[in-house]
Amino acid sequence: MPDEAPLLQGSAARVGQGPLFAFAGVSPRIAPDAWIAPTAAVIGNVEIGAQTSVWFHCVLRGDTNFIRIGARCNIQDGTVIHVNEGEPFATWIGDEVSIGHAAIVHACRLENRAFVGMGATVLDGAVIEEGGMLAAGGLLAPGKRIGRDELWAGSPARLMRVMSAEERAAFDRVARHYVNLAARFREGLAPLP
Repeated sequence: MPDEAPLLQGSAARVGQGPLFAFAGVSPRIAPDAWIAPTAAVIGNVEIGAQTSVWFHCVLRGDTNFIRIGARCNIQDGTVIHVNEGEPFATWIGDEVSIGHAAIVHACRLENRAFVGMGATVLDGAVIEEGGMLAAGGLLAPGKRIGRDELWAGSPARLMRVMSAEERAAFDRVARHYVNLAARFREGLAPLP
């Protein structure tokens, strides 16, 4: 995993952040500067990289396989990330990946700078290559592949166009925004009495 930092294990290391749960003797491993919202749940064989944020009401469940998430990703509110049994069905998420609110990411691969829109679903064995994007509400069927810098939309998703460098750069700003926002939440979120 790029940008490796010492990883924390277990909920005791995450005071004031979302709960971590061991499953079958395997605990999540979280970079010290990652941020897990208090209502998110991270379970089992999950590794989360530096400056990545997991927002409110997300569930990351690494039970029958593993989940690996790189650096500076944002997993937005209500997203579910899960796996399937068998060697090809872990979930791999690269660096600077943005996953919009209420997405489902299941047993697939999202390469660096991939973008999954709000309410979109990525299914088993699918791949979003570097800089590729699945639009809001899209459904990427099992085994399908979005190419580099391609924009796919619909249910089932189909290629719409290859994005220009300028268009793609606008989406890259989302990852930077969430790194900054997570730092603010890490310092400023406090429960009310």
